[in-house]
Amino acid sequence: MKKINEILSHIKNCPEFRKINTHETIQRFIEILPLKLKKGIKFAYVKRQILYFVLTHPVYKMEFEYNKSLINTLLKKSHIANIDDIKFFVTNIIEKKELSKEGKEYYDERSFGIFENNITNKELHEKVEQIRKIIKNS
Repeated sequence: MKKINEILSHIKNCPEFRKINTHETIQRFIEILPLKLKKGIKFAYVKRQILYFVLTHPVYKMEFEYNKSLINTLLKKSHIANIDDIKFFVTNIIEKKELSKEGKEYYDERSFGIFENNITNKELHEKVEQIRKIIKNS
């Protein structure tokens, strides 16, 4: 019986899954870029032998244009086939950041503080009475 990694590698090498392999190769290429360039990449894709980088800010576009020769050199060293040119553009879609709810959650008290306190231990009896007082006040 074959192991799961053998099955996955066999499926991955099928020509039908060429896009998955290309995407994985592009992700590995992005990982070898310098950090100042890597931070500005939203995603990348290949279309008609051109590698497109979608950037997050116009400043990164200027940085990529300045370092285009470095990127071409890294592209040749990574042996990515069928890429003749690289282009950069900034997306015009603004990402919405999710607002995190870090505030405390408050719940309405359901109890009215009406219950019997049958505890014989004096300290615990006083604690329960303090809790009853807090419930009645809220």
